Amino acid sequence: MGSVEDRLRNAVSSLNCVREEIAKVIVGQQDVVDGVLICLLSGGHVLLEGVPGLGKTTLLRTLSRVLQLKYSRIQFTPDLMPADIVGSMILETGDGGAKLLRFQPGPIFAHLVLADEINRATPKTQSALLEAMQERTVTSGTSTHELEAPFLVMATQNPIEMEGTYPLPEAQLDRFLMKCLVNYPDRDQLNRIVDRTIHRDEVRVEAVIGREAILEIRSLCREILVAQHVQDFAVDLVLATQPEQKQAHELARKYIRYGSSPRGAQALVECGRAHALMRGRYHLSVDDVLAVAPAVLRHRIILNFDAHADGQTTESIIAEIIRGVTVTASS
Repeated sequence: MGSVEDRLRNAVSSLNCVREEIAKVIVGQQDVVDGVLICLLSGGHVLLEGVPGLGKTTLLRTLSRVLQLKYSRIQFTPDLMPADIVGSMILETGDGGAKLLRFQPGPIFAHLVLADEINRATPKTQSALLEAMQERTVTSGTSTHELEAPFLVMATQNPIEMEGTYPLPEAQLDRFLMKCLVNYPDRDQLNRIVDRTIHRDEVRVEAVIGREAILEIRSLCREILVAQHVQDFAVDLVLATQPEQKQAHELARKYIRYGSSPRGAQALVECGRAHALMRGRYHLSVDDVLAVAPAVLRHRIILNFDAHADGQTTESIIAEIIRGVTVTASS
């Protein structure tokens, strides 16, 4: 197995190679790439929000090539049915003419699943996907089918309020480990994207690691040491978002209807561990928790009417809460 230092060095080296290969195709968006990798290593799922055309689909397809994982894409539409995601029983005729029922697996049976424009499907179809995400199994009739690890769902949604969309309920949003915002490229990045279009260079990405190596790195993440004061910081951060707690931040009392669930505290530690490992450290620091906090918390708090009336956003309130808890912790 090698020493802890060797395993850590190899993991960091592999992850850096993965990021370099992705950068051949994806211009910028390093925060989003890191967010998806953190969720993959933490065994969770990621929600990406951004307008169409920012490379969300390309990112996951590239990741599947670099990591040699099976990839599937589900385009969510209002007429999509649960069976179109998980699969269904089909009737077959055997050799002797006997009728047999056989399970035909749906596109959910992959390592990396892109759920494109998840808010366009009906709640019934959304819940079929979210059940598979949570349970890591699919039940059809009387049989249960396991989903092979690693299993990552990357769901995308457009931030624009469009006709015919069904926003994800809060309880279902909570199932996502992180919510990353895919921002528009700046001038230099946009120029690089257009350059690639003009030159039409065929970019070849190399396979860097495989499924077994990913599972090994994932197990290494679980060994990252968590000091009590860092754990306390993560817990304080979550309590500060809950308006009814005595540790609540003043903005939480004023503008938040519901704060983060306990899943938020678990996610801060799990994602922070993966972040620490990617930076080559074998212990979780407060800086790791701070680095992942916005993506972990932004979909876990619900603002009240006063927040909208006063022009407050989830981002501005989370930034203030993080600042307040950091100041308290360091004093």
